[in-house]
Amino acid sequence: MKNKIESFEDLNCWKACRVVRNYVSDTIKKFPEFEKFALKDGMRRASRSITENIAEGFGRYHFGENIQFCRISRGSLHELIDQYITASDEKYITNEEYNKGRELINSAMALLNGYINYLGKAKISSKSKKPNILREEPATYNE
Repeated sequence: MKNKIESFEDLNCWKACRVVRNYVSDTIKKFPEFEKFALKDGMRRASRSITENIAEGFGRYHFGENIQFCRISRGSLHELIDQYITASDEKYITNEEYNKGRELINSAMALLNGYINYLGKAKISSKSKKPNILREEPATYNE
């Protein structure tokens, strides 16, 4: 089924990353106060980066730039994996919280990788049509 994407909010990868962001927000609330400017802040920033970069890339109206911003989001997801490992090692989270965080991150990463692949294919096919790259049509993709 094809979906017409009119806003970054319509992207399933953005929705999944939003779930990750909200889970991180809930998780870090119980971290010790001395982690306020260290692990807690790093996880907050990485989790916000994943949705912010998808949104910014979508707003660039250019396949190549959109892909690059999505790659930055993917990097932030990997950063969160390391931060969840650290939180687990430091015993700030339970094994269940760690496993749920990893599951949410992996699901978001799979959707984001699918979107990146879609954009790469759309970029190649659009070259033959010579579109105005500054006015790229809203994306449609298969789930």
